[in-house]
Amino acid sequence: MQRFHKRNLAWLGMALLCYALIWSLVHFGVITSFYQRALMDIMLNIMFAVGLNLVLGVAGQFSLGHAGFIAIGAYSGAIMSTRMENGTYGLILGALVGAVIATVVALIVGIPTLRLRGDYLAIATLGVAEIIRVLINNLTDLTNGPAGISGIPMLVTWPLVYVCMVLTLMFTLNYVYSSAGRATMAIQQNEIAAQAMGINVTKYKVIAFVIGAITAAIAGTLQASYLGIVVPGAYNFQRSIDVLIIVVFGGIGSFTGSVLAAIVLGILNVVLQDYGQLRMIIYAVALVLIMIFRPQGLLGTWEFKLGQRLFPNKSSQKEAVS
Repeated sequence: MQRFHKRNLAWLGMALLCYALIWSLVHFGVITSFYQRALMDIMLNIMFAVGLNLVLGVAGQFSLGHAGFIAIGAYSGAIMSTRMENGTYGLILGALVGAVIATVVALIVGIPTLRLRGDYLAIATLGVAEIIRVLINNLTDLTNGPAGISGIPMLVTWPLVYVCMVLTLMFTLNYVYSSAGRATMAIQQNEIAAQAMGINVTKYKVIAFVIGAITAAIAGTLQASYLGIVVPGAYNFQRSIDVLIIVVFGGIGSFTGSVLAAIVLGILNVVLQDYGQLRMIIYAVALVLIMIFRPQGLLGTWEFKLGQRLFPNKSSQKEAVS
């Protein structure tokens, strides 16, 4: 347990160093307002991808409903922050309400559907995401229908998103390396063997699904406040695919890969801004080439473990000596 806390401190120290570097670049004008927008998109995509990677890479469940949970968080934040006098309290309350609603929906959806596998589960989660989008479209008194909600107080800044991103990463990684996380990984590797060893398969699948839904909802709330507007069309099937691309591009099961992929794809989008309509073609060709020559993703299943390098356990020391 002590080694576990030391690893968390090591990761926290690295996060503070990265924050100091980004702050310096912003302060001295290297990262302009245009690049700050790209930075925000990258950090939000990291939060989206980490939650989906927990479901896909650790629990082994192929979900296409991530956009639905992002929409829940975005609209909860938008509704609360526009209807409360204090926008800050509205944003916080919206994030909490979004997380609660996402949890309830994930439980309602997850308990029956996570017994499915492969394409069946993907279709079920896709259907749920579409149901959420259609409800948002039709609940005009609450969500303003297809027109969306504008005039959302733009209270979110890059330091706030950075802190939320770091907390999301640390919480998710702590879960993965806990006993519950290892049980979830056992299910992903061999569900029948895990069940034979007494692991409650449905329970751990649902837990991973709920955590992924909560992280998506919170990130959705932050994104809504950052953009200042939400519309139902922004949370369609393509939004789920965008997050899935980041996970697959970085390597399914590698959270380091998800972070790296979000950064690489974010920079690629910025570089290709000047190419107009050709941008999406070049972007798609780059993805196809990566999938051809590196089908397992940039990092495969490899994970960068800072704490393990600084505080190796006895078994790893023996392996190094041998």
